[in-house]
Amino acid sequence: MKKSVRITIYFLSVLTLAALVLVAVFAKADRTDSKKETERTESSAASNREEEHDSQATQTESEQKPETESESESETEKQPEQTTLAFGGDVLFADWAFYGNYDAQGINGLLSDELLSAMQGADILMVNNEFAFSTRGTPAEDKQFTFRCDPKYVTALNEMGVDLVSLANNHSLDYGREALSDTFSTLDDAGILYAGAGDSIERAKELQIIEKNGLKFGFLAASRVIPVVEWDVRNAVPGLFTAYDDTMLVEEIAAARETCDFLTVYLHWGVERDAYPQDYQTQIAADCFAAGADLVIGAHPHCLQGIEFMEGKPVFYSLGNYIFGSNIEKTALLLVTVGAKGAVEYRMIPACSTGGRTKEQTGAEAAAVYAYMQEISVNAQIDSEGRITEKIGGTEE
Repeated sequence: MKKSVRITIYFLSVLTLAALVLVAVFAKADRTDSKKETERTESSAASNREEEHDSQATQTESEQKPETESESESETEKQPEQTTLAFGGDVLFADWAFYGNYDAQGINGLLSDELLSAMQGADILMVNNEFAFSTRGTPAEDKQFTFRCDPKYVTALNEMGVDLVSLANNHSLDYGREALSDTFSTLDDAGILYAGAGDSIERAKELQIIEKNGLKFGFLAASRVIPVVEWDVRNAVPGLFTAYDDTMLVEEIAAARETCDFLTVYLHWGVERDAYPQDYQTQIAADCFAAGADLVIGAHPHCLQGIEFMEGKPVFYSLGNYIFGSNIEKTALLLVTVGAKGAVEYRMIPACSTGGRTKEQTGAEAAAVYAYMQEISVNAQIDSEGRITEKIGGTEE
């Protein structure tokens, strides 16, 4: 074969091989592009399916949400929020029984575990502070008993769970105005509110408000018992808010009614060791309720007095001594439960004190206190658990 023919065949073979290679390359590229397009299509379809599923899920949740909220609201209606107010009577931290017990055992030297638990468990606790927190001043002249206590012992009130006190009584000024001013600052520093006294008439009659569970609870205090007229804040300052003429107290109650949901008036009145209220106590209580009070609490007689319902609302004429000296025959812690819709329940925990330690009474002792309270009350019914209701025409309301 001629050399020129072989060369020609060689070049044709090379060209043919090159063509085959190119064809293979382009075919692979087409397959790769096709695979990528398929993957993109599948991915897009999957994404669309996920979006459709999410949309359906969101719609389902949206449809179910009103039912969940409705169920929650229904549950709230079944179990309304309740607020418990607790009230004790006269408290004195100025005698050997208090110092000996508290210095040795702390708060447990003053109160039993069960009674202390009830006090600390209340949403709001109020007592009558029957002494001055101070180391200053001189005892009032011509006064048989004068009380003051070192301010460091205010910790006892904190440990009891006290939220506010009444200072409208016949012992807050036993050691003069300096000691009363010290009492204000001591309570302020301890985070405890006080009613019924102040360095001006405006402060002495000022409404104290504590908000709990969406409700505003208001507290006013005044005294119908002072040893001399100079103790009245209108005559000298600092001083006490008094109610010998209850006109100003009634005005404050009416004004307070506009700013709070439940209003308590704590009054110092009556005759010591007398189990029955004076006519003026009944009249002041009626005036308080007519002006808008929801509850009236009394102190000063140093013994339990009875209960009277007026237009469906109770006055507890006296809760007696609560922590006061070494022995207390009968006293009580009053629990008032206020429902979110306005329903109010009352219960008393009977107690006594021996050796300066106040403890609850149970069994026959408690039953005897319930029977005694019902005997000296006007129209109150007290059951075996200490629950108090109004008795109308011989039946419970």
